[in-house]
Amino acid sequence: MDYDIAVRSSSATGLAAVGVAFKRALVTQCHPKMLLTLLLPFFIALVGAVVLVWAFWTPLTNWLDAYALNWSYLNEFDQWMLAIGLFSIKLYLVPLLAVAILLPLSGILGLVIAAIFVMPIVLRHLERREYFGVVRHGQFSTSYGIWNAIWVGVLFSLGWLLTMPLWLIPPLPVVLPIVWWAFAFTRMLRVDSIIEHANAHERKLIWRRHNRQYWLMGFLLALINLFPPAWLVLPVFSSLVFAHFSLEALRQQRQQAALQAAAAHDRKVQSP
Repeated sequence: MDYDIAVRSSSATGLAAVGVAFKRALVTQCHPKMLLTLLLPFFIALVGAVVLVWAFWTPLTNWLDAYALNWSYLNEFDQWMLAIGLFSIKLYLVPLLAVAILLPLSGILGLVIAAIFVMPIVLRHLERREYFGVVRHGQFSTSYGIWNAIWVGVLFSLGWLLTMPLWLIPPLPVVLPIVWWAFAFTRMLRVDSIIEHANAHERKLIWRRHNRQYWLMGFLLALINLFPPAWLVLPVFSSLVFAHFSLEALRQQRQQAALQAAAAHDRKVQSP
């Protein structure tokens, strides 16, 4: 059995490994320190939402209102609704579109803050309690983590805005938010959850072997993100899910590497 097969056979895969990560994250989230940590990304996201609304609400709603006037089919539908004695669809559509633009931007800001500032707190907490033997071998982790969080946040924001016109096509109003949030959770947190502990070679191996599991975790968190009450805990909880998964994967990978090295040494000693 070669090394790659040995690693795959010794660790949980698919739903099993993801389920373990979610269970451990749920238990860790109940720790007083992790409950207190919830306040930082929530406060940043709240302040960000207030600033975005204060700075951009009026120009954004004015632009949307002027842009909506150019939609002939929307004007016809709006006139039809008024003719039968109902409300104007454009009266409610513009504020809803403004909220759909500004609210996710504050949410991704909270996730960026969690990735940069909360993840190190999460990792220190976990390595002292559950992953004490997982030594830190990462280099340039701070700069790499900040750069990754920024480019993922910027790409998420641009992608969200550019694909919003597609929301008029069912079922894309549900599918697109799941796709973009799964992208944000996966591409941001898989890096920050392991960058401080794994070297470049170890990271590449883990990301390649567990790529589907990382995306599965991102997809599940994106589904949870559809429910507004979850927004209070997701920045920290998602960090815990990815941290548990990555540190456990790294621990198992190093154990298998140590076993392989010991076996190779024994063969070398026993050979004539």
